[in-house]
Amino acid sequence: MPNMKHIAKMAGVSLGTVSHVINNSARVSEPLRQRVLEAVDALHYQPSALARGLRRDKTNMIGMVIPDVTNPFFPAVVRGAEDTAFANGYRLVLCNTDNSHAKEMEHLEQLRTYLPAGLIIIPSSFGKLSEEVESFRRSGAAVVFLDRMPRNWKGDSVTVSNNDGAFRAVQYLIQLGHKRIACITGPLHLPNAQERLAGYKRGLKLAGIPILEDYVRKSTFDRVGGYNDALALLRLRNRPTAIFAQNDLMAMGTLLAIRELKLRCPQDVSVIGFDDLDVTELMDPPLASIRQPGYQLGSTAVQMLLDRVNVDEVRAAPGQHRVLGTELRIRESVAPPNATIGGKQPTR
Repeated sequence: MPNMKHIAKMAGVSLGTVSHVINNSARVSEPLRQRVLEAVDALHYQPSALARGLRRDKTNMIGMVIPDVTNPFFPAVVRGAEDTAFANGYRLVLCNTDNSHAKEMEHLEQLRTYLPAGLIIIPSSFGKLSEEVESFRRSGAAVVFLDRMPRNWKGDSVTVSNNDGAFRAVQYLIQLGHKRIACITGPLHLPNAQERLAGYKRGLKLAGIPILEDYVRKSTFDRVGGYNDALALLRLRNRPTAIFAQNDLMAMGTLLAIRELKLRCPQDVSVIGFDDLDVTELMDPPLASIRQPGYQLGSTAVQMLLDRVNVDEVRAAPGQHRVLGTELRIRESVAPPNATIGGKQPTR
């Protein structure tokens, strides 16, 4: 594997001259510079990012920590982050935590040894990590929290308008005539689940509709959680005529529960999700959902990080919190309530 000594020998220059050309660390005459570059091309030399990082106290790597690589919402987020990083000469290293804080901490400790330029983190929990990542910031690495913010975090972050998105979903169902509207939440230690629940409650309160404890089910952000809690809701004596699921995976589980109980969507029960995954248009029926811009979330987070890394005046500035908007996507899984059969019990 060629190194700078090989380049120096081929170009007939000193090792220091090669270093100055490759690292752009000192002025080198144009004839010497061209000889070095020709040798670099001839030898197919690739500089060591880690070695350069040791000299500069950071590499061109950005660590990205996400809670669940199998969740179909996150690939768009990662793609937005990777595209923006690559376009600016940085490389993204992806770490999956399986929603485990212990695994999250192991990844962060390992990433520290690679001297990353910064970290993009979607935390596994709400209350932790603020203190843990401060050591990264003190060492000069930029840190941006994405989608979820830990408690007491004063640095950079980017989220979506979860409260307004949930409010818009509930408001639309109310406009269709629904009054028995249930909500299947994500884990309520997560801020996005809390905000979506607050938006749901705000919509009901504004319309003067009572918030029933039986109609709010705390679940997990996956299809199994949506399925199990939808079954519980649909077996209530006065079952809801509409269900707002806090993400599209839970909405998919809800549709499965509706079919299993031999009910129909939307004739018996309307369903609306949150995410607007690509697959929602292919479902039966196509799923109404609140669209959150995953690609833009990832891209915005990396751009915020690069602003900290590359612009001296920005590094010391107070943390910024950017909120991206959501959109209601109306599809065939929602319709006005059917007064004739809306209150009947399921057949099994």
